[in-house]
Amino acid sequence: MPEADQEGQRYAPDQPQATPGFYLKGSHQLDWGMKNRLARVFDPASGRTVMLAVDHGYFQGPTTGLERIDLSIVPLLPSCDALFCTRGILRSVIPAQCQKPMVLRASGGPSILRDELSDEQIAMDMDDAVRLNAAGVGIQVFIGGEHETRSVHNMTRLVDAGLRAGVPVMGITAVGKTMVRDAKYFRLACRIIAELGAQYVKTYFVEDGFETVTASCPVPIVMAGGKKLAELDALTMAYNAVQQGAAGVDMGRNIFQSEAPQAMIAAVAAVVHKNMKPKEALELFNSLKRRAASVSEVVRTANTA
Repeated sequence: MPEADQEGQRYAPDQPQATPGFYLKGSHQLDWGMKNRLARVFDPASGRTVMLAVDHGYFQGPTTGLERIDLSIVPLLPSCDALFCTRGILRSVIPAQCQKPMVLRASGGPSILRDELSDEQIAMDMDDAVRLNAAGVGIQVFIGGEHETRSVHNMTRLVDAGLRAGVPVMGITAVGKTMVRDAKYFRLACRIIAELGAQYVKTYFVEDGFETVTASCPVPIVMAGGKKLAELDALTMAYNAVQQGAAGVDMGRNIFQSEAPQAMIAAVAAVVHKNMKPKEALELFNSLKRRAASVSEVVRTANTA
């Protein structure tokens, strides 16, 4: 893949980008309303977020763990910083009294039955995001995909609408089946998304060079959880991502497909907000899992007595 310049050591990952007047990088010159929405998603104390991603059904249908969002996800809402979902799920399942910020999936098109997933369109109007009191919207951007230009224009139109309404846009780096997931690709994709106006970017973690991805992106990056991993591996990935410059995570399967989702989201939050080491976070996970199992046994015994 061509790059505009030769590889060099100019990313300065040890020198944070200045954020005069606001704690999120690249956001200090935004309007008050947009800053306020960002401050609902990103904890002002840590500058980070634990977003819970449950938007998978927009192209996958009832994904394992999301068959009954009212049973599997609603109980987790108090433990996340923000929920990433579709407007259909928000209206039909999420209690209106929930005070957590909602970030809404704003793109859609082909289902998982199609080989080419990049043929997406904007799938909701910004007026509806405002009507739903959304804290932001998220849209796929397929850099290098067959419909790359359309997906970029989808995002820029959404950014324009978001600027008019004061709603931040999260650009999501969509990786096709044949694309190489390395730092070089993600530097390119994240930078393009930020340059064209997204207020923050969701992307994947890579073992080699992730700090160059975060350093060269002028807006916050949240790490996508990706496929289901063992709990220690997922906690290690989250820890490494935030230590290398990510402003949090947007995790789905590694939380709601865990054998103890409530314990897992608490462990992820400890890693993201408190810099807890992965092995300590795993101990926290196991402790909370045992405690939950003990409580469940007591309740079961009481109900059968």
